[in-house]
Amino acid sequence: MLHSALLVLLAVIGSISASGNYGDIAGIPTTGASCKTARQDRLDYCGVRASERMAQTDLQRVNNLKAKIKSVANKKGMDAAVIAGIISRESRGGSVLKNGWGDGGNAWGVMQVDKRFHKPIGAWNSEEHISQGTDILIGMFNSIKKKFPNWTTNQQLKGAIAAYNAGPGRVSSFSGVDNFTTGKDYSNDVVARARFYWRSGY
Repeated sequence: MLHSALLVLLAVIGSISASGNYGDIAGIPTTGASCKTARQDRLDYCGVRASERMAQTDLQRVNNLKAKIKSVANKKGMDAAVIAGIISRESRGGSVLKNGWGDGGNAWGVMQVDKRFHKPIGAWNSEEHISQGTDILIGMFNSIKKKFPNWTTNQQLKGAIAAYNAGPGRVSSFSGVDNFTTGKDYSNDVVARARFYWRSGY
């Protein structure tokens, strides 16, 4: 009985691996949300726990997009949990948008595609929009991979997530990957949220 339980436990541990072609969120170190980000939800704690709490708050709204997220993930080879984590961080699953817009009217949709750098396509919560946002993330991954060819794939994914927010030119080191991101925690927060969504079926 104990032997069987141990085998099941080892199988579960072994399966904790993200899908996709761009790294494994389970293998990326993260400090989670900064206290500044956590205060958005009036939390009196920070870190991974805060990221998970905010991701949980957004879960139902993100779940409403789950089929679209998974469809894009399958087509693009990007981990669905990472896409979900970005949607939670960028727009809280869409709850902070006004007529589909955020960032003072500069960014469109649940993935907040910036109209100053891209031509937004699709409805704010559409698969077309999520596909565009994911393409932008993959473009950031390729830029970071070119800039830091000696980084591991997991490091490049974390750098790409930071670059999605700040641009690849503002990612200068892995130890300071979030130095120029919003809240100085963007990639750390998104990775922690993504792990929560992975455990929630993404």
